[in-house]
Amino acid sequence: MHKNEGCYTTKEINEAMKKTPEFAIELLTVMLRYWKKDWGDLCEEDKKLNDLSLKTKDRILAAYNTSQGRVYVITDAGHEITTVLFAHEY
Repeated sequence: MHKNEGCYTTKEINEAMKKTPEFAIELLTVMLRYWKKDWGDLCEEDKKLNDLSLKTKDRILAAYNTSQGRVYVITDAGHEITTVLFAHEY
């Protein structure tokens, strides 16, 4: 993965991490998976698109099921900003 300029969370994710420290630790695991190119709970076609996006610098979207619900990790086209958000915030 290319080095990102920034990694951000939405306000809802941030509040959930403050309220439930275990969720914050869970998100660390999510990010480790993401950085290892484990795209989570996606179909094989979407995983292959993410692998291609590493070369073309298109947007990357990964999905993970957590104790607080499904979260997405999205890196923008150009691979400068990564955002973690709940699926319902997408």
